[in-house]
Amino acid sequence: MTNEILSSETVFRGRAFKIQHDLVLRPNGKKTAIDTVYHIGAVAMVPIDGQGYLLFVRQYRHSARKRLLELPAGTLEEGEPVEETAQREMREEVGMAPGRLTKLAEFFLAPGYSTERMHIYLAEDLTPEHLPGDEDEDLEVERMTLDEAFGAIRSGEIEDAKTMLGLFLFREYLETGKSK
Repeated sequence: MTNEILSSETVFRGRAFKIQHDLVLRPNGKKTAIDTVYHIGAVAMVPIDGQGYLLFVRQYRHSARKRLLELPAGTLEEGEPVEETAQREMREEVGMAPGRLTKLAEFFLAPGYSTERMHIYLAEDLTPEHLPGDEDEDLEVERMTLDEAFGAIRSGEIEDAKTMLGLFLFREYLETGKSK
């Protein structure tokens, strides 16, 4: 027996996600209420410039109530292929177009309550090409070496999970030459 959805109601619909309240019949015969955040998905890039520096963005995140240092990232748009989102977000957030994208991973961000899948790419062969960013974004681009980035994780300056995972995946890629 599998979990069976007995009823479902959208209780919130926002710009980037919706929240659905489901009544679910579990395999053990018990009913339980489950709230799920339905999100279209997102992409993050590990951009490395011609001098071997990684590019990050520092931006205000309201839920954290502070500016966080992160890899460039963004939400997929309906019908937009993931690699096109990566190309667009790189131009918007760091003003660079990647000549080559290598997929490092794809995973659920928080499967306990969300459907959001994150795709992480290595972005190489960067050339200057700027697109206007989102109106609500105030970004600063920062460059650092991989050693400096891991130092920023250890010091607590990098607190974002997708950024940490992206850096670990990039380091593994450098060591093994293998991606997903």
